[in-house]
Amino acid sequence: MIASTVLPQNQVADFVRRALDENQGLLRLTPTWVPRSFLHPGKRLKLHPADYYALGTSRGGIDERWFASTTEAANEGRLPDEGLSYAAWGGKRCLLRDAVTAAGERLIGKAMFGKYQRWPVYSKFFDNMGPIPHHMHQGFKHARLTGQEGKPESYYFPPQLNNVDNNFCYTFMGLEPGTTKADVRRCLENWNKGDNGILDLSRAYRLARGTGWLIPPGVLHAPGSLLTYEPQWGSDVFGMFQSLVEGREVPWSLLVKDVPKDKHQDLDFIIEQLDWEKNVDTHFKDHNYIEPIVDRSRSGSGYTDRWIVYGTIDGQQLFSAKELTLEPGAKCTIQDPGASGWFTVQGSGRLGKLRLQTPAMIRFGQETEDEAFISFEAAEAGVQIENTGSEPLVGLRYFGPDVHKSLPNVGDHKKA
Repeated sequence: MIASTVLPQNQVADFVRRALDENQGLLRLTPTWVPRSFLHPGKRLKLHPADYYALGTSRGGIDERWFASTTEAANEGRLPDEGLSYAAWGGKRCLLRDAVTAAGERLIGKAMFGKYQRWPVYSKFFDNMGPIPHHMHQGFKHARLTGQEGKPESYYFPPQLNNVDNNFCYTFMGLEPGTTKADVRRCLENWNKGDNGILDLSRAYRLARGTGWLIPPGVLHAPGSLLTYEPQWGSDVFGMFQSLVEGREVPWSLLVKDVPKDKHQDLDFIIEQLDWEKNVDTHFKDHNYIEPIVDRSRSGSGYTDRWIVYGTIDGQQLFSAKELTLEPGAKCTIQDPGASGWFTVQGSGRLGKLRLQTPAMIRFGQETEDEAFISFEAAEAGVQIENTGSEPLVGLRYFGPDVHKSLPNVGDHKKA
């Protein structure tokens, strides 16, 4: 399918109303591609090989696809709509962000829209050949200093997209217990001397397909080379603490891009952004590692619904995610207490009136049938899903804050 016509803002409200009415509360979303200039694409996003540098080599290769996003990508030289999802219907499309503004209560529910006036979360695949620099995302307190929001996040490694490990299937997380702030300060002082040694202060964990992690804000992490599904808060703040990655320079500007300008050389302030207690946690894995848990109340004959992202961060339910699997010929109706962004990782079928088809290869700008937004009204009423193919139909869906009355806690997979 060729890219549809973008509607002016004054036509969005009517477009969204008609699209929701026609599709029983569902919106078809189109692929949202994001490059990162400091990373090397892992090439498992199913993007056509000729299109990984579709935005130009100066912008870097495309290594991310964002889902149900109303959050802008914080890239230098970015396009005006970079990181923003589009809803498409009837040969036309509009930004999901504008759709939420026009029909917030229908799309995300009265409570969430009343509190945030936006869809406050997003998710993405990030896919790299090697590791990402050891970095952190500011908490809400420090992000507010630059007029932004903090960024807690989570990881899940979908087996369907991870046919190969690529170059470094390990993630450094946090700091080795006993590390001091003076040790980290020394790394920042040595920024221009080559490898600043920040990874010498950390610990790497081997990544396993079908598992995940919670990453609170202020915690250092250097994601490895498995393709990662990443439900998170709607912000793109970060600070890189590693000066060289696989011999490639990480500029100081990426350490301080979300730091007030008068603090760009203030090493103590930069270190103060870290959540020190969580970084040097002696039981880091126990407090942050998650494995899927079957939701038996939402599973039945031929279909299984699993929690893949759950738990709270600092006592708050900020986001969560589930993986639904239907065997060939199976049907089910899912009823959720809130809106979700849906993405199909395997198989074919139907989501309500929308066709689902997992593509083998996608051209840049092409519209696909693998992504949708399940509105609050549709989730509450129930959406029928059917597997019409010969292999399992598998979909990931993620939710916003405070949607579930109860959900598993980190560590509950050991009891299941």
